[in-house]
Amino acid sequence: MEPTPFALLLGVGSAVTLAGANTFVKAARDILGGRSVMALWSAILVSPAVFFVPLPNRETWLILALSLPAHWLYQTALVRALSRGDLSLVFPVMRGSAPLLTALSASLFLGEHLSTLALVGLGVASLATIVFALPEKNFGGSRAVRNSALLWALATGATVAIYNVVDARGVRAAPTQWSFIVWLFLLDWIGIHTISFLTRRKTYVSAMRAALIPGMAAGTLSLMSFSMALYGFSLAPVAYISAMRETAVVFAAIMGWVFLKEGFGVRRTFAAVILAAGLSLLQFG
Repeated sequence: MEPTPFALLLGVGSAVTLAGANTFVKAARDILGGRSVMALWSAILVSPAVFFVPLPNRETWLILALSLPAHWLYQTALVRALSRGDLSLVFPVMRGSAPLLTALSASLFLGEHLSTLALVGLGVASLATIVFALPEKNFGGSRAVRNSALLWALATGATVAIYNVVDARGVRAAPTQWSFIVWLFLLDWIGIHTISFLTRRKTYVSAMRAALIPGMAAGTLSLMSFSMALYGFSLAPVAYISAMRETAVVFAAIMGWVFLKEGFGVRRTFAAVILAAGLSLLQFG
């Protein structure tokens, strides 16, 4: 199956919308509220699909019982990271650390092993991630807050690795892959909204209302990103589409600079490009 120009557009479009979704969450005045609205809106958008997919079987429900807490931990770590650091800093660290941890987890728990090319890509991506973690020469902010953002970004990467492995089992065990995906989206909002309610209490409704527009935009872009990636898989090799999607780290850095007025130094730009290249090698390997 040879890649086509349309498949290329789908892969890049998936990357842009993925970066855009995280940009809208970061742009929300209340990042927890923005992420909460995003999860609920995604569930609403996907809800009609429940009438067209088979119900999950017993094994799928058991895997969902493991997957959902992993996704809720991911959302919590993501909110913490975005609340403490620039999108152009924490997003690449998340995307860079997740493949390394996923590869290690898949090797231990799924018996999957990487090729030499993939290991090279993994090494390149890991080094680029370390570059992001180094403080800027003229950094004038709080190093404690910056270090906290990086630690939460790494925690986000770890939770991505966990749910990647669990979800891989889920889509294989379900009656169809769409059964698992649809029900995951339908139930994903519960955890983050519970956290929002417990932490906001009396201001819960006003917080959701304040984050409504950016949250709905993020939820729409998130589903668009996922849908374009899945459709792209039917037109081109999975590694090709996945590699195109990893360019999201570059788009996130650019969006952080243009829309969020974040710093965008030469080193961070270079590291984002190298990280995308490393992740692409990992996918092709």
